[in-house]
Amino acid sequence: MTHLFSYGTLQTEQVQIETFGRILEGEKDILTGYTLSKVEITDPEVLRKSGQKYHPILAFSGNSEDEVDGMLFEVTEDEIAQADEYEVDDYKRIETVFKSGKTGFIYVGK
Repeated sequence: MTHLFSYGTLQTEQVQIETFGRILEGEKDILTGYTLSKVEITDPEVLRKSGQKYHPILAFSGNSEDEVDGMLFEVTEDEIAQADEYEVDDYKRIETVFKSGKTGFIYVGK
């Protein structure tokens, strides 16, 4: 198992069921040094799953006072690949450390 941090639509049960075939388990955590903005989604499949035209997207600020709340989910390697399919080309996946000290993946703006 590995960790995947969600600060947006991957927290919704419908998106989880359609993307992973199950409801994910996790706990609240905080990502430090990032801010949120919005990106317009044009992928019809992602629009259908999320029901949202604009999704949040992370930007690195480097400022330790900037924090983003989210959920740190436990996922398998296969589920990471499924999350990669769901996230549109505006995002890239990187590994980082959270306020809890746990390590996991986040999707940030390219």
